[in-house]
Amino acid sequence: MIRTRFAPSPNGLLHLGHAYAAIVAHDLARYHGGEFLLRIEDIDAARSRPELAEAMMADLQWLGLEWDGPVVWQSSRLGSYGAAADRLRAMGLLYPCICTRAEIAAVATQHGPDGLIYPGTCRGRDIDPAGAAWRLDMARAVEIAGPLVWEDELAGPQTATPEIFGDIVLLRKEAPASYHLAATLDDAGDGITLVTRGADLFAASHVHRLLQGLLGLPVPRWHHHGLIVEGDGRKLAKRRGSPSLADMRRDGVDGRALADDLRHALLPAGLSLITGIGCVP
Repeated sequence: MIRTRFAPSPNGLLHLGHAYAAIVAHDLARYHGGEFLLRIEDIDAARSRPELAEAMMADLQWLGLEWDGPVVWQSSRLGSYGAAADRLRAMGLLYPCICTRAEIAAVATQHGPDGLIYPGTCRGRDIDPAGAAWRLDMARAVEIAGPLVWEDELAGPQTATPEIFGDIVLLRKEAPASYHLAATLDDAGDGITLVTRGADLFAASHVHRLLQGLLGLPVPRWHHHGLIVEGDGRKLAKRRGSPSLADMRRDGVDGRALADDLRHALLPAGLSLITGIGCVP
C-alpha cells in the first residue's frame, strides 16, 4: 500500500507552495487507495511554536485535505536520532566539528547542492565533542555503503552520488539532528513508501539513500514535484513574507476551490509553477 506524508516545520505560517506540496502528497495517496500522514517537524525548539502547528492543521482542513491516523510529532523521536548516530559512530563514520560558517567560507573552494563543501578541517583531529556538530565522513561512508540506486517517479532511475555534498552535518549544535538524518529516519519510522517533495530537494535524496544503505532502512520511491515561484523566479518563502494560507482563510477565500485551482496550476497573478530537477536554488 502506498503511504505519503506532508511534513511542515512550525516555524512560520504555510503559504501556497506548502499547499501545493500537501496536495500532491494527499492526492497521490488517495489516487492509489493509500494513506496520507501528517508529520510536524518540531525539533528546532528555538523556532517551533505550537500555535503555528495548530494553524497548519486548520489550513489543511480548510483546503479539504484529511490525514490518516494521529499527527506524528518529530520531537517524540529524539531517541531514534541518537541511536542512529551511535551506530554511525561505531562504524567510524562521524567526527566532531567546531568550525564556524565564517571559518569554512574562508577556506572552502568547492560548491555543492547546499553551498560550500566543507574542506574536512576537523576530520582526524582530537576535538572535544561537547558543543560540537557531528559530520559524516562522506568518502568512508560511500566506500562502506557501496553502489546505491534510487528511483524518482518523474526523473526515473538514479545512481546515488552523495559525495557531491561533502562531509555533511548530521547532528547540529543547536538541534538533535539535521534535516538529512531526521527526515530519513522519520520516513522509515512512518512506513513512507513514496516521498513527495519539491524538485529543489532532489539532490538531498542522494544523501538519504546513502543513510538508508548505512542504517539498513527500507528504500521508498521518490516524487519530486514542481515549485510555485514568484515573478523573479524565486520560490515562495516564509522569510520573505509570502502570503500565508492563514491570511487567506481569514479573508474568506474558499479553501477547497483554491486547492482545485492549484491542482490545475491556476495560480494568482505573478506566480507560476515550474518543474525540473533542482529547478530553484
